[in-house]
Amino acid sequence: MVINPTPAPQKPRLRCAIYTRKSSEDGLEQSFNSLDAQYEACEAYITSQRQEGWVKIKARYDDGGLSGGTLERPALKALLADVAAGQVDMIVVYKIDRLTRSLADFAKLVDLLEAKSCSFVSVTQAFNTSSSMGRLTLNVLLSFAQFEREVTAERIRDKIAASKAKGIWMGGPVPLGYSVYRTGTDRGLSINTEEAKIIQTLFDTYEASPSVYQTMQRLKTQGVIGRTAPLNRGQIHGILKNPLYAGWICHKGTQYPGRHEAIISQEQFDKVQALLAARAGAGPEKRSRHAPSAPLKGKLRDSTGDRLTPTWTNKKASGQIYRYYVSSRSLRGITEDSQLRINAKALETTCQRAILQHLTEGISTQQAQATDIRAAQLAIERMEAAFAETRGALLRSLILDGLLTPRRLSLTLDVEALAETLGSAIPPSLATLTYPLQLRRTWKETKIILADPLPEPDRPLVKALYKAHLWIAALKAGASVAEVAAKHGLTNSDLRKRIYLACLSPKIQRAILAGTFPDTISLTSLATQKLPLSWAEQHALFLHDNAC
Repeated sequence: MVINPTPAPQKPRLRCAIYTRKSSEDGLEQSFNSLDAQYEACEAYITSQRQEGWVKIKARYDDGGLSGGTLERPALKALLADVAAGQVDMIVVYKIDRLTRSLADFAKLVDLLEAKSCSFVSVTQAFNTSSSMGRLTLNVLLSFAQFEREVTAERIRDKIAASKAKGIWMGGPVPLGYSVYRTGTDRGLSINTEEAKIIQTLFDTYEASPSVYQTMQRLKTQGVIGRTAPLNRGQIHGILKNPLYAGWICHKGTQYPGRHEAIISQEQFDKVQALLAARAGAGPEKRSRHAPSAPLKGKLRDSTGDRLTPTWTNKKASGQIYRYYVSSRSLRGITEDSQLRINAKALETTCQRAILQHLTEGISTQQAQATDIRAAQLAIERMEAAFAETRGALLRSLILDGLLTPRRLSLTLDVEALAETLGSAIPPSLATLTYPLQLRRTWKETKIILADPLPEPDRPLVKALYKAHLWIAALKAGASVAEVAAKHGLTNSDLRKRIYLACLSPKIQRAILAGTFPDTISLTSLATQKLPLSWAEQHALFLHDNAC
């Protein structure tokens, strides 16, 4: 009798993605570069594991000229997105430091990969993360990779400090008044004759002016400009404070004699520093150091794209402070009809109202579709409480960018900050909002006139709707009507009357939460009448709408 051998079990199919990276851009223009060499080595390794079920996917993930010290790499993000979508089972790299050189980033990657049952392997290092020994070895190697990166950074910092102590300029934006010379491996600053005249004029003008602002105005009148445009107040103040123009090189608060030639004499430079210190008590430099908080600083732009900058003034008699947000070009002495000057409190309040209305409508829509009104109400109450406690800090963390035009306020919100504040996940669709308003220009400032008032939800009705969902959840969990009623101090009849609020259509529940439900219909009228089961009939009864 012939016995047929049992066929060997087929290995599971593992979809392998190859990731390559190179820190510098040198050589990437070649027809066969470092990324191609890494890819071929990984491809050969996958082929050698074909009997184990390894299959290479077609997509390539190459990051050229990007450091391994960060996860902000386009190809790596695309790879992780495919892993999250369940399209990759194994990541193959030439060396582990091609994937990351940070132990902290490695821990994040391991969490992401383990959640999707994805491993990764290095073709030149004998381990993979599918085993505990491989993960241990990987941790040791990454510790040394991070150590190497940190030691390299320390060496660079030490070299910069030592070079500056010798008076060597170590690069960066070339200061106005100087040019860069190169002689072999030597590099430094040499005086640019034409620009040096501008620096000398600036110092001389400031000595004869009462403030930096007046200096800026006089330089404009004289037609003195920088490399491409007139110097603004901040640039002038920075030049006046920079000891480089007196022949010094600074490093972490210490000054060293520089190898470059000075444009300003030490005597004049010291005199200007004394004037700056003496005038700081009344000038804008003093105000900028002691200015009140401005949570929207750098967050909003006007219709021309100019950033709104905080400024303030106070009454000497009462000491009361008046805060404003103004178009930054007005601080540079430019006067245009389109520039804005808005009361800071009014603008911050408008942003808060816009965010609250946007979230109230958006979260209500999202949760009502899932018939989970409790989560919506809790999220909205949590946001209102957060604004009441720390409005300024919360506005600054929530708003990424914004545009204020004569007709509307548009904001881009930080979804992660929103989710953290609300305590629940936020869909990307809630990241942007548009809020209608009107800007009316008066003699001194711009007034904000709300186009549509923020709807005010009926709090007793919202609370009753919230409780109805709680009671429904308790009944679904197995409790009886009598038990739920006794727990909340109600009669069985009262409970039955109010629990039907949870059976309202999602459209009506959203209207209750958003404050757009007709205010002529009270909680009592809802609880005392028999609700139709048809959503269309409910809409016709309460919203005067026949749409489903």
